[in-house]
Amino acid sequence: MRTTVFTNAAVFDGTSYRGRVGDVVVDAGRVVAVGPDLAPAGAAVVDVAGGLLLPGFTDAHVHPVQGGLERLGCDLSGLPADAAAYVAHVAAHAAAHPDQEWVQGGGWAMAAFPGGLPTASALDEAVGPRPVALANRDHHGMWVSSRALELAGITAATADPADGRIERDEHGQPTGMLHEGAMDLLAGVLPPADDAQLHAALLEGQRHLHSLGVTGWQDAIIGAYSGMRDAGPTYARAAAGGDLTGSVVGALWWDRERGAEQVAELVARREAYSVGRFAATAVKIMQDGVAENGTAALVEPYLDRCGHATRNTGISFVDPRELRGHVAALDAHGFQVHVHGLGDRAVREALDALDGTDPRRRHHVAHLQLVHPADVPRFGALGVAANIQALWACHDDQMTELTIPFLGEERARRQYPFADLHAAGARLVAGSDWPVSTPDPLAAIHTAVHRTSYDEPGPAGTDPFHPEQALDVEVAFAAYTSGSAWVNHRDDAGRIAPGAVADLVVLDRDPFTARHEIGAARVRSTWIDGTCVHEA
Repeated sequence: MRTTVFTNAAVFDGTSYRGRVGDVVVDAGRVVAVGPDLAPAGAAVVDVAGGLLLPGFTDAHVHPVQGGLERLGCDLSGLPADAAAYVAHVAAHAAAHPDQEWVQGGGWAMAAFPGGLPTASALDEAVGPRPVALANRDHHGMWVSSRALELAGITAATADPADGRIERDEHGQPTGMLHEGAMDLLAGVLPPADDAQLHAALLEGQRHLHSLGVTGWQDAIIGAYSGMRDAGPTYARAAAGGDLTGSVVGALWWDRERGAEQVAELVARREAYSVGRFAATAVKIMQDGVAENGTAALVEPYLDRCGHATRNTGISFVDPRELRGHVAALDAHGFQVHVHGLGDRAVREALDALDGTDPRRRHHVAHLQLVHPADVPRFGALGVAANIQALWACHDDQMTELTIPFLGEERARRQYPFADLHAAGARLVAGSDWPVSTPDPLAAIHTAVHRTSYDEPGPAGTDPFHPEQALDVEVAFAAYTSGSAWVNHRDDAGRIAPGAVADLVVLDRDPFTARHEIGAARVRSTWIDGTCVHEA
C-alpha cells in the first residue's frame, strides 16, 4: 500500500480544531505522522487545497438497508412535503413498474397531510387496484391503499394492537394509516425483499453514506421489523465477501412481544452474524414511539388542540419493571444496549434500567427529544451516552403543527437539550436515523450549532429553535467523529493522530473559519484504511 500525504489542509483531529498543522502522512492504513514538511519521497499527494481534513464520520444510529431499499423503490424522501407531489410520484412510479405486485417505498412527511394523516383513497385513485404500502419518514407509521387493507384483513372489526393504532373514520372504518405496531398487521401479505434486493440495498446505502463522508455506523435495527427481513445475514455475507467497506456495529432487534427467553437467541445471532467489519454486538430496544402520533412516552399527558390535558401519555413498549431485568441480562452477556427513548418518560425508564450496568459496555439512549431536567445529569453520572439526532432540533412544519401544540409551550422549550446534556457531563454521540432524515452529517452539525436547518425556507432556516441549546462547533464535530467512533468501540478511529486508523474525510472548505457555511460544505473524498472509497 502506497504512502499517502494530505497537504495544504486545515485539520480537525476528532476533538480539537488544529488549523494548518502541515502534512498528515498515512501508511499501511494508519496515520503515521502529523506536522510540517513530512512528505516522504515517492508518496502520493492529496492536495486538500485549503479545505478541512477530519476523521471519517460515524453515524451512531442509522438504517442503511432500509434507506437503500427506499432509494431503489418508490422514494418520496427528496420531494417537498406536499400531498399532491407525493401522489403524483407514487402514480408515476407505479406506471413505470407495472410488473411489481406491490408498490413499496416511503419517505413522506406527515406535515403534508391534515393532522399528519393521509388516506387510502388518494392511493386508490393514483394506483388503482394494486396494493400500496409507504412508510413515513420516521418509520413509525405506514400509508396504505384500500387493496392493502383488504389483503391484510384489516376492517372496522380489527382491534388495535397493544403497541399501535389503526386510524379510522367516524364510522370506525380504517382510513389508510397504520401507526407503530399496527404496521405488523401487514406482515403476512407484504412481500419482503429477497436476498438479492437486500444485498443491493446495503450496497446502495453504503455508497450513499460514503459519499457524505460516513466511514462507519451503527445499524439500529438488525432483525425483522415493519415488514422487512432481518438484514444480519446480508451484512455477514457482505463482510465475508469483502463488499462491506464501512465498519459497522449491528444492534440486534429486541422483540417487544417476547421476554427474557430471547437473550440466548441474541447471543447465538451475535456469534453467527459477526464477521470482519460487521459486529452484531449491540441490542436495540424501542421503548416508545414518536411525539407526532402521540406514542412517545411522556411523564405528563399530551394536550389536545385547545391546550387541555388528555388521558394519553404515550406508550411504553416494554414494561419498565421488566425492562430493568432485560437490560441487566443483556449487560451480563456483554451486549451494548441501544435504547430508543424519545419522550421524557421513556428516557427516564431507560436510565432507570441502565442504572447499575457496566459502563464499559458503552450503553446509549437515542433521540432524546424530551429529557426531564431531573434526568439530564444522570447521563454523565451513569456513563450512558446521549445519542443525538441533531437535524431534528429546528422549526419545521412537523414541529410547528404536529408537536408543539400537543406538548405545550413549557415542554416544547425543553426539546433536544444538547447544550444542557453536554454541560452536565454527558458523552455526546451523533447519528441521522436515515431514512427518517438525511444522513448528511454536515447538515446535522449545522443544525446542532445554529439550531436552524441550512438552506431551508421559512422558520426552519431563519428562526433558531431554542438557541440556548446550541453546541460549540468543536463539540458538534466531535460528537459525529470521535464520539460515535467511541460508542462503536473503535478507540483507534474518529481521530487524526499517529497510530489512528486512516478513516478520513476531505471537505471542500473549512467550516471552522466560516460557521455559517457548515451546511454548505461538501465532501471531496472519503478514505477508509487509507484507501479512497469516494471521490466527488
